[in-house]
Amino acid sequence: MLVISRFRYDDDLVERAGSELGRCLSLLGAKPGFVGGSVGRALDEPSLWVLTTRWEDVGSYRRALSSYDIKMTVVPLLSYAVDEPSAYELISGDGAEPGRLANQAIPRSTWVGAGCHASVVTLWH
Repeated sequence: MLVISRFRYDDDLVERAGSELGRCLSLLGAKPGFVGGSVGRALDEPSLWVLTTRWEDVGSYRRALSSYDIKMTVVPLLSYAVDEPSAYELISGDGAEPGRLANQAIPRSTWVGAGCHASVVTLWH
């Protein structure tokens, strides 16, 4: 699983950006299920920064976010990330599982039981 969080920092906050995002990476990196990560800065738009992390599975990522130290330090910063989807399943390349089916939208009635009147949800395999 790949998580991509993008942030905008004013030009005068370069040191702060590197420090905050580096600390996030360090704290997340100590959590079970963490595979790797990095902090980057856009070459063509220097105010745009990115924190990427890879996880064994979505459960590992969610458990990391629910730990006390992450809730107190990382989650508040993540609330300032650009508002866009950030969690991705790996389809091919490093970390992808060959032959694994991609996430699919599955009607709840096929997995919750008869009589459910819910719309479509996305399930993590």
